[in-house]
Amino acid sequence: RYKFYLLLETAGSNAGHDQAKLEGFLETAMGRGIVQDGVVAQDGVQAGELWKLREKIPLALQTQGKVFKYDLSMPTQCMYDLVNDMRARLAEPFPNAKVYGYGHLGDGNLHLNITAPDDTDPEIVNLIEPFVYHWTSKRNGSVSAEHGVGVMKTGAIHLSKSGEMLALMRKIKQLYDPNGILNPY
Repeated sequence: RYKFYLLLETAGSNAGHDQAKLEGFLETAMGRGIVQDGVVAQDGVQAGELWKLREKIPLALQTQGKVFKYDLSMPTQCMYDLVNDMRARLAEPFPNAKVYGYGHLGDGNLHLNITAPDDTDPEIVNLIEPFVYHWTSKRNGSVSAEHGVGVMKTGAIHLSKSGEMLALMRKIKQLYDPNGILNPY
């Protein structure tokens, strides 16, 4: 129904004061046309139900076939630009591919998800990678955000981390995981 949805969670030490500030914010945002509609959870159960909707996004995307997932960080002002640029990049050669972006505005973490029918030509990966990593690097982002480097990003991490930073990261890993059991790859 709407182009964007925002799940906003606040916490404070004075419930009445916090509620009044939230209501003031929403009134201003709706009055300026920034927010068109909304719901405010009345208790922890309702808040939990809203979070469940967010947490089900990856499961819903799996019903569309193959899912290519990227966990990136970048300046918030350009987070959605990558979604639009990837849509444009895939539109002609892979018209059945769909590109989704969701994440954390507070820390610039974008979950870029690209879905394609199961029978899609494997060449789609060559249009996604390394493009997504170079795009992110050019905007001073990181190809590895909240979910870490893992196995799939080891060949791209140098695009967003200096040699000195990579050496420091290895030292920290060695300190906390001297036997290499947490991520044996």
